Amino acid sequence: MEKRKYNISVEATLEVIGGKWKCVILCHLMRGKKRTSELKRLMPNISQKMLTQQLRELEESGVINRKLYHEVPPKVEYELSDYGHTLAPILNALCDWGECHIVKTYGSKEDYLEKSILND
Repeated sequence: MEKRKYNISVEATLEVIGGKWKCVILCHLMRGKKRTSELKRLMPNISQKMLTQQLRELEESGVINRKLYHEVPPKVEYELSDYGHTLAPILNALCDWGECHIVKTYGSKEDYLEKSILND
């Protein structure tokens, strides 16, 4: 990984977990190991190409581990690394804030879910 200079430490954090999908991937992996197909099913709006790219970047940053099983067909699992587990407080705080934002915006999580289902 190329070493960079950061002007403020949050830049380093955002380099690792920034973007639309990385935090979502990490939150799913906080719940346990997942295969690529499981992540795709949990994140239906992400393209396969983007999922693969995000997983590679997270692996390169050292926050997830990729385990390849040599079988036919090949099986690949992803899980948080020990280093990745140190992101749990940050990810939990983001989830908590998101819940508060949903309630503030929609009145309740149930109202949000109801409106989401109706708009699908």
